[in-house]
Amino acid sequence: MAITTTTQTMTVSPQNTEDFVTKEMKLLQQPRKHSYLDDPITLANWYKHVNWLHAVLLTSTPLIAIYGFFTTPLLLKTFIWSFIWYFCTGIGITAGYHRLWAHRAYTASLSLKLFLLACASGAVEGSARWWCRDHRAHHRYTDTDRDPYNAHRGLLYSHVGWMYLKQNPQRIGRSDISDLNADPLLSFQHRYYGLFALTFGVLFPMAVTGLGWGDWRGGFFFAAIARLVVVHHATFCVNSLAHYLGDTTYDDKHTPRDHFITAILTMGEGYHNFHHEFPQDYRNAIRFYQYDPTKWLIKFCSWFGLSTHLKRFPDNEVAKGQLFMQQKKLDAKRRTLNWGVPLEKLPIFTFEEFQEISKTKNWVLIEGIIHDVTNFIDEHPGGKAFITSSIGRDMTTAFNGGVYDHSNAARNLTSMLRVGVIAGGGEVEHRKTK
Repeated sequence: MAITTTTQTMTVSPQNTEDFVTKEMKLLQQPRKHSYLDDPITLANWYKHVNWLHAVLLTSTPLIAIYGFFTTPLLLKTFIWSFIWYFCTGIGITAGYHRLWAHRAYTASLSLKLFLLACASGAVEGSARWWCRDHRAHHRYTDTDRDPYNAHRGLLYSHVGWMYLKQNPQRIGRSDISDLNADPLLSFQHRYYGLFALTFGVLFPMAVTGLGWGDWRGGFFFAAIARLVVVHHATFCVNSLAHYLGDTTYDDKHTPRDHFITAILTMGEGYHNFHHEFPQDYRNAIRFYQYDPTKWLIKFCSWFGLSTHLKRFPDNEVAKGQLFMQQKKLDAKRRTLNWGVPLEKLPIFTFEEFQEISKTKNWVLIEGIIHDVTNFIDEHPGGKAFITSSIGRDMTTAFNGGVYDHSNAARNLTSMLRVGVIAGGGEVEHRKTK
């Protein structure tokens, strides 16, 4: 998610799929070196690494907004309109650039496409073709050097650093945007993007305040510039904060995370771990109480036929992802506990040896495993006499319900008393018959 730049694209058709794969494999093995972009940044060459278009835009807009706040009164009407246009331009990115065009999570009518394209242009984050191209590369090469906004390069880099610095186009991962190239609406916007950005980013919000209640100056500083700064950094949080703050609910292989704070800042894009696992789902938040206005808008539009073919990943597969991570966390917790000596490390005795040694040691046999109950005799809830009478005997049946059906706690406790296994017996699992 960013402003504008020139990056390499490649159209894929059935005829050139093999060429695409072959070229991609060659680039992965040995990407071409740029004349200077791959060199370390030094005091002598730093200016060559700066993307000056992005740097000027991203640095000047906050300064202009601050100047406006100190020199221009903020009218209530202007504030309300600024918020409304902020929300619209943010939705243009999340529902338009992101979920509609980058991920094809649903199908939109022409009227909805026009609305979203106008709003997204007002966010001034590049054309839809360019934005989606980088975003698809981000999903394909998440957290690698081929990811345009690689989170492993730091929070600041993934937020704005990747836009301040030029990137070697030969190292950015390739993505197929043939579907976007074939869309005449997106091609038109791409060709005249500068006009789109100026019109919907600056002139339109100014015209509303100027023609509406005569506040041209406030329209420029607040509805245009200040609003632009806020929507920029709200969007950028999807690349940065959403990869640092929160939980890995469905997979922890990569950095995307789920958190409601990021969702609030990004109009619902904060459940990012879910999104990276199921990118074509039109939702980011799957619970009704989770904040995702983009999902709500898409669903609302579907009631009137403006959005159709809303894609949802099967609930069964989503549940699998959750269960996988829950099990992984349980396994990690399990490894912190003492479960006694592993069976494969216990010495092996014959049954006769077990009986002979039990004449001098307090050994009890349960399910093929020998337990030393010396320190448990006085603590046995069933009484000292009963456990004493069990020494030197196979108490498997009694342990599993013949006398008393012991609890999981009892079974866990016996694992701490293991001293050996019986040859030929193995670990026997006794189940109650119904």
